[in-house]
Amino acid sequence: MFQSTLLRRTMTLVIGALVASTFLTLVAFLLAGRNVTVNNEITRTLEQTRGISSAINEVPEYFNDDDFIKFFLDSSLITDKDIFILDGKKDILAQPSGTHRILDGDKTELAFRYIKESSFEGEETDGIRYVPIDSTVSGERILITLCSITYKEEQAFLCTLSIVKDFDTVITSFVNILALSTLLAAMAMLIPSYIMVNQIILPIQNVNEVAKQFGQGNMSVRADETHKGEIGELGASFNMLADRLSQSITDLTIERNRLEDIFNVISEGIVVVDQKCSPIVVNNEARTIFTNAHRSNLFTERLQLIPFDEIWSDFDACLDSGETKQRTVEGPDYAYLSTIVPKLDTEGKCVGAIGFFRDIYDEQKLERTRRDYVSNISHELRTPLQTLRGLIEPLADGMVKKEEDKLRYYNIIMNETMRLSRLIDDMLELSKLQSRAVAFKSFPFDLNTLLEDLETKFRPIMKESGINFKVKFNSGRVPTVMGNPDRVEQVLIILLDNAKKYTPEGKSVTIYTDYIESSNKVNISVSDTGQGIHEYDINHIFDRFFKADRARGKKGSGLGLSIAKELLNYMGEDITVESVYGEGTTFRFTLTKAEAYETWK
Repeated sequence: MFQSTLLRRTMTLVIGALVASTFLTLVAFLLAGRNVTVNNEITRTLEQTRGISSAINEVPEYFNDDDFIKFFLDSSLITDKDIFILDGKKDILAQPSGTHRILDGDKTELAFRYIKESSFEGEETDGIRYVPIDSTVSGERILITLCSITYKEEQAFLCTLSIVKDFDTVITSFVNILALSTLLAAMAMLIPSYIMVNQIILPIQNVNEVAKQFGQGNMSVRADETHKGEIGELGASFNMLADRLSQSITDLTIERNRLEDIFNVISEGIVVVDQKCSPIVVNNEARTIFTNAHRSNLFTERLQLIPFDEIWSDFDACLDSGETKQRTVEGPDYAYLSTIVPKLDTEGKCVGAIGFFRDIYDEQKLERTRRDYVSNISHELRTPLQTLRGLIEPLADGMVKKEEDKLRYYNIIMNETMRLSRLIDDMLELSKLQSRAVAFKSFPFDLNTLLEDLETKFRPIMKESGINFKVKFNSGRVPTVMGNPDRVEQVLIILLDNAKKYTPEGKSVTIYTDYIESSNKVNISVSDTGQGIHEYDINHIFDRFFKADRARGKKGSGLGLSIAKELLNYMGEDITVESVYGEGTTFRFTLTKAEAYETWK
């Protein structure tokens, strides 16, 4: 409880007030007691002096006797004063003996020096003059009285000397009692003061604790409003403030969550930085959009977030100039469009920046593909068209006279026309396959029969080209598979035509089959020992219009392998290629084993 600063300060104030009150009371009492003591001593001395002078004047016969005077003057121990009789020149006529004096020699000498050297213009009461003078002892004063008397029928003076202390025993006792009683009263007041102050502090501490809990995020706590007076009003005011603040925080949280949801569903990466270029808001896309970028020297958190120094330079330039910065960052496997927009306050001062980042690699790749596609189509269509034009023009001009030449021209025109028709048909089929506009069913069928029939068809064709051709079932006859037999045959024909085209005379083309029981897959491989494919071409072998080794002038549209890949993808299967340039190429695709063991009837 005493850890409360307010309680300590309040109790310190109470104790300080009590101590100050006691001190001021003692000072006032001491000042008043000093004056009272001095005045009482002066009054008592004047009364005694007045009585002695009256006695001397009324019964002079007693005081003319030397023995009586000696006895009377030695009675100073009773009167607590030294009594002297002085002549008109204020010299001593009679005085007490040394053993009966109240004042010592120094004080007596000091008093008579004052009487002799001064005009003795002290205060006068009923013919008695008196004056207090300072003594050599701290706290003591010498009271001198002087009045006229007749001594031995001559004019004389009665002089008394007494010590006046600032405080007598009674005053000192009263001071001690007052100090003790004040101390006891102060100690007695501590307990009720502590209780009363504690009653005030506890509700304030409750409000303070509630404020701490509220600051730590506990919005459900509230202060006690049941106390009377200002404490209860303070609790009610705090609770009203807490309710409004809680509602405001709830509204802000909802709004922030909405903004975060919007930020996180946006396909662009968003990074918000403050005036020191430190990221303060980052959406989910911004954390993943740069995964394809080459990352090196990521020694700072900024580069770990956006691994491009040039983009951070744009942030710095945007914060300095308040102008929008835009750039494109490109690499072998990535391309990003960066736009940095300044964030201004109401006075137009730049207080931050917002970066928008978009992955444009696919867009650029698509644009390149589109350009290549148009270029390839133009090229593929231009060749047969130019051939047709070159043949038709001389026929139309009548330049070809012989019938056998005309027939040869007509045959060439027919072949080019059929070539052009096949090219257009392949393009349409590939487009339909890629857009899933073509539909065919997959069902169980016997792959063994299909391969045997295919071997029968292609063996004479391969033999005519001087190529050895055969089908090998490495794991024996394969199980029934799922797929479309016509489309599977189309894929095999594309692969065999491709192998025949690039396999010279005396080499071989072989179809291998393997059943992989662990994956329920049948692998079909079309392998040749032809010229193979360069390593820089193999990654593009399934692209549209791509032709490996264009310099050799091999015929074909470059769409066959693309169609084969799309057909297998449509059936949910994969196709891969392996090749060693100068040694041969192997295309391998898969078919899934059918659950039913009977072929489609």
